[in-house]
Amino acid sequence: MTTKLNKTCIVGVGAIGGWLGAGLARAGCDVSLLARGRTLAALQHDGLRLRIGSGDAQRIETHRVQATADPKSLGVQDLIVIAVKAPALREVVRQIAPLMGPDTLVLCAMNGVPWWFLQGFGGDLQGRQLQSVDPGGVIGKAIAPQHIVGSVVHASCAVAAPGLVQHGFGNKIILGEPSGERSARVLALSALLTQAGFEAPVSERIQHDIWFKLWGNMTMNPISAFTGATSTQVMDDDLVRDFCSRVMLEARQIGRQIGLEIDQEPQDRHAVTRKLGAFKTSMLQDVEAGKPVELDALVTAVRELGQLTGQPTPYTDVLLGLARLHARVHGLY
Repeated sequence: MTTKLNKTCIVGVGAIGGWLGAGLARAGCDVSLLARGRTLAALQHDGLRLRIGSGDAQRIETHRVQATADPKSLGVQDLIVIAVKAPALREVVRQIAPLMGPDTLVLCAMNGVPWWFLQGFGGDLQGRQLQSVDPGGVIGKAIAPQHIVGSVVHASCAVAAPGLVQHGFGNKIILGEPSGERSARVLALSALLTQAGFEAPVSERIQHDIWFKLWGNMTMNPISAFTGATSTQVMDDDLVRDFCSRVMLEARQIGRQIGLEIDQEPQDRHAVTRKLGAFKTSMLQDVEAGKPVELDALVTAVRELGQLTGQPTPYTDVLLGLARLHARVHGLY
């Protein structure tokens, strides 16, 4: 593949997609946005807007870039950034074929275990298709492994209004080839994102970065979603916090079996969570907005990896069962 990365399409112009799109436009890329509904209308009328800071220090960047619901009108892209929630991905991959060429790079900026997690990695599990995140291999067939670069986003962003993204804190996007190779293309992408104003380090094992972020999210997100609790309320309940720890210990053992060692204790991660203050998780926000929840990428995939590695997951099973039942009752799963 070449390292030409000028022509870029953002698929999923929500909080993270909008944040990345604004940065790439600022860096001079030919950015286009694939959107629909109210978001598309706002982008076409007002442009892509990024609000930075607050109070007197607040400023808004506006980027006049092409926005459309028709991928055929955009043509083949050098770079596609997929920044949708996992439940929307199967529909998205049916739309992006006109954007894909032999050298197109696909950057996955999503939460949880991705469909390509065991590509180029995993020991005896290498190359296995995870049914929990890609039933029937539909996504994997639509986006061949050689196109993928993984990422982990460490930034707080929110959609303030359609087409308007509020950036809170954090400015890092960790990049990595599924194989761990420091390829010319991933280094070129890192350079481009750095030029765009992001911290963009290249990881030698992006799956580890994904797993470590998941290690905290896989409990806090679903528990907040079915209880309505903020992070502080979850952490303040001794019994719930202990339950989180037990789920995390199961996930840590699964990671150890596939070469993703976590050298922290759950209590270490809880301390980090507490420092962030009281917040509503993204999954709780989805529940309140009536949107589908991304349980499979955050929890079901961990259970499946437990089955594949022979690691029992009784606490993860309880978490998944309760969260899944709640989401089904509310039509969100």
